[in-house]
Amino acid sequence: MTLRRALIPVALVFTAIAAVRAEDPAIDNLLKKLPPPEKLVKPRSVQRTVQQPDPALKDPLVRQMLTELAHGNVATGLANSRALAGKYPKSAAAQEVHALIAYLTRQFGEASSALHRALEIQPKRESAHLGMVIVELAQKRPAAALPHARMVTELEPRYADGWLLLSGCEEQVGHREQSAAAARKAVQLAPSELGAWVQLARAENRVGNSRASLDALTKASEIAPDNAALQATVGFGYINVNHSADAVRPLSRAAQLAPRDYLIQSQLGYALLQAGQTDQAIDHLRRGASLKPSYGPVWEHLGFAYEKAGRYREARDAFQHAARLMPTNKVVQAHLAGQRAPAPQPTRR
Repeated sequence: MTLRRALIPVALVFTAIAAVRAEDPAIDNLLKKLPPPEKLVKPRSVQRTVQQPDPALKDPLVRQMLTELAHGNVATGLANSRALAGKYPKSAAAQEVHALIAYLTRQFGEASSALHRALEIQPKRESAHLGMVIVELAQKRPAAALPHARMVTELEPRYADGWLLLSGCEEQVGHREQSAAAARKAVQLAPSELGAWVQLARAENRVGNSRASLDALTKASEIAPDNAALQATVGFGYINVNHSADAVRPLSRAAQLAPRDYLIQSQLGYALLQAGQTDQAIDHLRRGASLKPSYGPVWEHLGFAYEKAGRYREARDAFQHAARLMPTNKVVQAHLAGQRAPAPQPTRR
């Protein structure tokens, strides 16, 4: 293979998930922020690409190209790759080298043309089809990428990245069931790969299989137990399917890893409240409120937690704060209107 690498750099998934800090932790909104497959499956390095057993890759131009790239002279490296492809017009490998460097320099049209030449030479060259998928998706042309993605899985059906990219293409052209089927195949082939489970979660969610989506996210969180954002996403998912008690464990882990994340603290407090752990809920809700006082829902939940603990004065204060932040929230307004005056009691801190 020439334009491939191992399935999904975990750090990239971590970074992308960590960027999710939505006010509304709805699972579909969170899943939309996860990186698509084309951001996870990357081409092989130039150094590994030129190791193919092709006479064209023994040309001195290749060494010159690698030297220029190593010194950051990308323009000269691209020029050398063009010269190599021109010198060996019947070599699919030379065309792929040209395509790879053009892709790395974001010359997508040039990369596409080089890959087309490679496929004219070898129509069933799986790596060239894979390159076409990546290049077309980089230009936001999933319909053009789709037939190449299908060809990759046909030519090498046990290549998990191919199924992952196919799932992404099918998703982007609106083929939801086909996207989910391809993602299921990817996790079957690569059950220990984080990105495959992330894509499966997104694909299952798109076809309305919320529980299957959550199960996939849970599996991803088991693979990456020390990623706060992923643990939080699982917790948010449990809350969204009304299994708040199951959200406590992943959110607790997330809170340990990211103690200053207001949304994690707030949602953990809510989950603890629903699970009947009122005192612990108050602790986390207060922490969430202190981290972001303008986040209205945390004050609403804090009001209910205080009320459940019999701390009525503090409950009313929290509800009033929530009402100022969310003046159209009918639940808060109705609760304030119908709440009896609290009996005097010492304030607990």
